[in-house]
Amino acid sequence: MKLSPVKQVRVPVQVVLGETGMTLEDFASLKEGSIVELDSYAGEPVKLQASGQTVAIGEVVVIDENFGIRITAVAGESDG
Repeated sequence: MKLSPVKQVRVPVQVVLGETGMTLEDFASLKEGSIVELDSYAGEPVKLQASGQTVAIGEVVVIDENFGIRITAVAGESDG
């Protein structure tokens, strides 16, 4: 069986900057201009996730006017 067509399947991915918890009351009161504080610090590595699973770690970069992520570690790979 050839796997070439499978390699062309698009997989949605997310970059997770951080997380937090909020009460339902706080969640319901969110509006434009609200600020949600995350549990991470500026400059910390971010997670690249697919289907809720972390597949890589990286750092945020700016490419022209867009954000990107430079991969610094891939899940499951080891140094040796």
